[in-house]
Amino acid sequence: MPSLFSRIGDFLQKNRPWYKLPRILAMPALIEIRNDLREKNLVDTEEPPMPTVKKPAHDPVRTIDGTNNDLKCPMMGAAGRRFGRNFPLKEVFPDKPKLLKPPPSEVSQRLMTRTAFQPATILNLLAASWIQFMVHDWFVHKKGKPEDGVDIPLPDGGTMRLAPTAVDPAPAGSKRPPAYANENSHWWDASMIYGSDAATAARIRTGAQGKIRVDGDGRIPVDPATGNEVTGFTENVWIGLNMLHGLFASEHNAICDALRAAHPAESDQWYFDKARLINSALMAKIHTVEWTPAIVPHPVVKIAMNTNWNGITGDIQEVFEFLDNSEILGGIIGSKADHHAAPYSLTEEFVAVYRMHPLMPDDFTIRSVADDKVLETLDLPALSGRNGRKVFERLSIADLFYSFGRMHPGALRLHNYPRHLQNLVRDNGEKLDLAAIDVFRDRERGVPRYNRFRKLLRKDPVKNFEELTDNPVWREEIRAVYNNDIESVDLMTGLFCEPLPDGFGFSETAFRIFVLMASRRLKSDRFFTDDWRPEIYTPLGLEWVKKNTMLHVLKRHFPGVAPALDGVENAFHPWKKVE
Repeated sequence: MPSLFSRIGDFLQKNRPWYKLPRILAMPALIEIRNDLREKNLVDTEEPPMPTVKKPAHDPVRTIDGTNNDLKCPMMGAAGRRFGRNFPLKEVFPDKPKLLKPPPSEVSQRLMTRTAFQPATILNLLAASWIQFMVHDWFVHKKGKPEDGVDIPLPDGGTMRLAPTAVDPAPAGSKRPPAYANENSHWWDASMIYGSDAATAARIRTGAQGKIRVDGDGRIPVDPATGNEVTGFTENVWIGLNMLHGLFASEHNAICDALRAAHPAESDQWYFDKARLINSALMAKIHTVEWTPAIVPHPVVKIAMNTNWNGITGDIQEVFEFLDNSEILGGIIGSKADHHAAPYSLTEEFVAVYRMHPLMPDDFTIRSVADDKVLETLDLPALSGRNGRKVFERLSIADLFYSFGRMHPGALRLHNYPRHLQNLVRDNGEKLDLAAIDVFRDRERGVPRYNRFRKLLRKDPVKNFEELTDNPVWREEIRAVYNNDIESVDLMTGLFCEPLPDGFGFSETAFRIFVLMASRRLKSDRFFTDDWRPEIYTPLGLEWVKKNTMLHVLKRHFPGVAPALDGVENAFHPWKKVE
């Protein structure tokens, strides 16, 4: 029998979109959207299905490779398992005849190129660093052989050689679309800090008191053999990631110190495992109740994200513990784990909606946290890769955090893609147009194009280019690039041009996937549900996650930034100018 929330939500959705309803009515409508998505938009791609065990052994810690999170299905969500899908498998075959139509480089150059920087003034630049930091925890595709790749035509008449995404081997006779494995674990376990394999996990450890390698000033040491930081994930690095890797490595060690004070007789491994649990949970909380409401400051979204974490009753659940049985009342955290319609995994569509490169500016102003004086102006290449590490070593990290707090990221719109990423030169000399690659990867991996994507989410498709965007100049540019074919418009193009509801920093179409998967990453994970207990985290650990925010973490490790945060409610909002 449908719940009261479902009945109310279903009625409301037939009349007005949820984001135009009063708050008291919008919440049931949004909950019903999520419930509908949970039922119809979770699809398993594993073949054969992952094996289960009859007598699972309880493992009280997160494993490095993500195994044993689901104790009855130990391989679920582990590193090397396939990405799932949010749409039926018949809908996600790559459209090979149209793989290069229109040319991805034409979409990039004519629709994505930044003509003038469009700032997202509701945010500071840490919001851009943060989402890349999170994405590096969540997913990475394995590349295939370059010789099997595709030559993407470029506007100058040349080509860009792009290696294919490696296809996960399928059983003989399979008629399913290609599926792709995630080299990271699928869980929200801070693998960008801790790694997803034993060798990486061993390299980051000091071997004493559970701590990991980070200097006292917040810089992770560099491996002289590779030139990379000794951390869990080292690809696509720039100074914004250097800062956050160092910050949360420092936070891990601060947690170890607190645990050692409370539990002085435990082992190095015990301190490491507990600190990882606590640090990972704190990052998940920051993303849920701080970053998300910052980039989507719609009041209902703020309520929804806090409900995901705390429930609508907040601290009352500590008095009435039975409320934890309802994720709406007591929050997902501490409720019972549930995978809903399919075994847990991240999805290709989730990857696609997190293509947020326009958040990156091309130019950066570095200021002094002492007096706001401009110290220097640098471009993105100067802050990327090994160049960025050199800048990171010579500048004050407090100055860098203050500078990021005072700068804005770019808006997630057309004509706002960083020009340096369209002309990217990597440390190895490889030249890439990242916008063209973003477009190509969605097509290659069978992510439906924009209008089909909407239909499969049970949103009304746009009937014409007038409905696609309210910007008349963009409308004609898109029409020309896609030869007047509304059905061929790529997902990323549609997401960056569709009209935004008030209080949205990115597309409401993308938000549908987010509504589903943001809850799923918590609800499926036993360390956020069944094992959210003092016996697993320690009482200190649960209290650490409850009491701390990104503001606390920044002030703890870089107290010099505190004056710039005076009166700032959310660390991802613009910071105060120091006088």
